[in-house]
This record gives sequence, C-alpha cells and structure tokens, in this order.
Amino acid sequence: MSSFAAGLPVSHSHSSARAGDTADADVPLYVDLDGTLSKTDALWESFASALRRRPWALPGAIAGLTRGRAALKRRLAELGRPDAAVFPLREAFADWLAEQRAAGRRIVLATAAERELAEAVAARVGLFDAVLASDGQHNLKGPGKLEAIRRDAAGRAFDYCGNGPEDVPIFAAARRAIVVGAPPGVLRRARQRAEVGRVFDAAPSPLAKLLLGLRAARPHQWLKNLLVLVPMLTAFKLDEGLALSQVLLAFLSFSLAASSGYLLNDLLDLAADRRHPRKRERAFAAGLLSVRSGFAGAALLLIASLAIAIAVGRAFTGWVVIYLLMTGAYSGFAKRIALLDVAMLAGLYTVRVLAGGAAIGVALSFWLLAFSVFLFFSLALVKRCGELVAQLARAEETGRGRGYEVSDLSVLQMLGIATSCAALLVLALYVQEPEVTQRYASPQILWVMLFGLLVWLGRLWLDTARGLMHDDPLVYALQNPASRWLVVLLLALYAVAALVSLPGLG
Repeated sequence: MSSFAAGLPVSHSHSSARAGDTADADVPLYVDLDGTLSKTDALWESFASALRRRPWALPGAIAGLTRGRAALKRRLAELGRPDAAVFPLREAFADWLAEQRAAGRRIVLATAAERELAEAVAARVGLFDAVLASDGQHNLKGPGKLEAIRRDAAGRAFDYCGNGPEDVPIFAAARRAIVVGAPPGVLRRARQRAEVGRVFDAAPSPLAKLLLGLRAARPHQWLKNLLVLVPMLTAFKLDEGLALSQVLLAFLSFSLAASSGYLLNDLLDLAADRRHPRKRERAFAAGLLSVRSGFAGAALLLIASLAIAIAVGRAFTGWVVIYLLMTGAYSGFAKRIALLDVAMLAGLYTVRVLAGGAAIGVALSFWLLAFSVFLFFSLALVKRCGELVAQLARAEETGRGRGYEVSDLSVLQMLGIATSCAALLVLALYVQEPEVTQRYASPQILWVMLFGLLVWLGRLWLDTARGLMHDDPLVYALQNPASRWLVVLLLALYAVAALVSLPGLG
C-alpha cells in the first residue's frame, strides 16, 4: 500500500477532522467492500470468473435468482470464485484504515458480497475485527446491511464508509459518513443527510469513463480489419462503388465485433492481467471501469456489429458469427492451450480475409488461402514469442494463464520462421502461374515484392528477438516507422504489378 493517506475532510477544518480521527477509538467503523475498499464489484467479478471457468452452468445459476440475490451470489462464487488476492484496492483509503486500527479502533467489513469472498479480502488486508456479509440466504445490502450493523454495534454510535446510493440511508443513520469513490450525486445526498467526515477518491467524470472505455475497446487494433480489403484488391474491384461500400461496411462490422471481443477477453482475464506488469494497468483490471459496464459495452458492440453484418449480406454475417464464436472460444479456453491458441489467432486473421470475399461475392483462390494460413500462423507465433521474450527478461519461467514456458521460445521461433518461409514459397509458386501473367500488367514486379516481404518478415522476427514486439504484429508493423515504410513499399509494388505495364516486363 502507498505510504500516503489522501482523504480530505469536508464538514470540518483539516485540524478538527484530524482531531476527530484520533478521538474515535470507542466508535466502531463499518466499511463497505464493493466500490469502497475495493475498486471493483465482487458479484460481477464472480460472474466473469464463472463465465470463464464454467460458462455452461451460468444459465442455471442466473435462473436461481428467483431464490434471491444472496443465493445467486453464493452460486456464482461456487462456479468461479474470483481471486481476491489481486482485487484492486483504494490504497489511500486502506492506509487511513490502518491508521484507525493503530489508534485502537474496532473496524468491521460490512458488505453485500458473498461471505467467503469477503473473508478472503479481509484476510488479505488484515485490518478487520469482524466481517458482516451475505450468506446465501440473507443479502446484506441497503436495509439488510443497516440492520446487521445496528445489531453488531449493539445500540452504540458508529461511523460508516460507503460509496453507492444504497449507502445513503446508512450514512444518515451513522454518527459520521466517510464517502469513498462516490459519484457526485451520492456525495451530495450524503452531505444533505449526514455529517461527512472525510472524502476519498472522487469518482471519474462521465467523459473520463468514456475515454477509458474507448481505450479498452482498442480502436488501434482495427487496423487488422483492413484484411477484409484483400479480396477486393486481388480481384481488381477497387473501381466498383458497390464493392467498395460493402467492404467499408464489412470493415466497420468486424471492427465493432473485434472491440466486443477485446472487452470480453479483458473481463475473462482479470486475474491474469492484474499479475502482469503491463496489463494490470488496463481499465477493468485496475478497477477504473466497472466489470458490469464492460459486459454492457461488449453486448452493445456485438449487437451493432451483427446489425451492420446483416445489412452487408447473409454470407458475410455467417463469417462474422464464426469470428465471434472463435473469439469466445479463444478467450474462454483456447488461449491457455499451447499451439491451439496460435492456430486460433491465425484462424481469426484468415476469417477476416474470407469475410472480405463474402462481402463482395468473390471466391478466394487456393493460393491466397494457403498464403494467408502460413503468413498468419507465423504472425501469431511472433506475438507469442514476443510475450516469452518479455517473460525471459523478467526472469519468469511460465506465464500465468498461458500454455508456454520460456524454454519453449527456441522451438516457437523455429516454427514461426519456417511458416514465414512457407508463406513466401506459396507466393513464389503463385507468381509462376500462367493466370498471373495474364491478370497482372507487370507480373515480374511480384518477385521484387516477394523479396520485400522476405525483408519485412525478417525484420519482424529480429525485432521480436530483441524484445521490441510489445503489441500485435500487424499493429506493430504499421506503428513502427521502418516496418511501416516497408508495408507502404510492398503495397506500392503490388499496385505497380497490377496496373503499370513496364517496358520489357509486361
């Protein structure tokens, strides 16, 4: 925890609030968990964990809501108890609680979260004398929590720390309210109905949450969806307005579907991300956005993606559905199985190309499909090797949530380079086909393009070995200056081969 306590007194001067803090040893302090001590919500954390571990059992668990929210919380915790050891805590507030405990104050965790999960958080923090929590039959939220607090306090005055609208009546019943991470409306109501002693961590503004949500959707990853343009390029349909509009809609549909998948992936990977030195800063892992808002955002993006896909056509919609199913399978279990994860990533790339063909009614050639499979398998291995190189630099033997060890790095590098060479071989054989000579204005330029592709793939593998591959390889290829210029050169060479008849080469 941090060494500073950033609470700010509201109803009193700084000196009087400090004096009150040190004179309250006889007044018990009750602390909410969800959104107060922890930045996240235990119920939605349990839902995400259950979805990742036993998705087939979720409908039955949700149907159990007829027995009450307490029963639902217990069932979700049984299906997939989240790792409370990595819940994001409000460190300044926890430091203040430590000061209260050091002053001899009795502190009780009073939460609507499921009991065993609440006890796990209490054991981790080590500041609580008791835990009041939901037990499978009684849901300790709102009036139920206030009743439990009054019984525990045995008629004595108490202070309460909370953050939500359901906490306002408890603030009103308490001697003093400590408001933590609350929206402006809750803070305003707390001031109207209670004496507010301290305020910690004001809630982010709606604009800040929107920007965090956009970042979590990873719009920079939409660059990969430009693959839907490949069939239109290879079929020489750039001058057809209808084909261009269909492909642009296909790009938008896949981009929204991809963002939905990224949100879902982050929600299913919360525990692993919180242990990762870089991924723990992601909005959901860090508790900057609620898990509930993540599921809502993923659902809205999914609906919008399918609506656009239906407008493009039935065949294209089928490929979008296949992509979504593959994304769900990858996030749910495939990403933790060695090489199956790579095959799934390569498949997700290839599906984009297939969907682009379906959007404009063009059948893909054997050569394009074979080239795509080998190339994207190699790029997926670039991604995995980049992660293993980073783990090796951190002296980690295995990656949490993955099926690889750092000792696998050399094997994966050899396999990746071999599949890169296979992709180049397929392209070389394609250039020799008679139909190429007939379709391209200067087909010999494709040999120069093949050489440029060899340099580009070699550069990707070199940067990976040097530990510079920190992102998806296609995104890295367009963001890294040297790689970006190589991609531009390759596209220019393809345009020349397709459109320009050079003397002596046509």
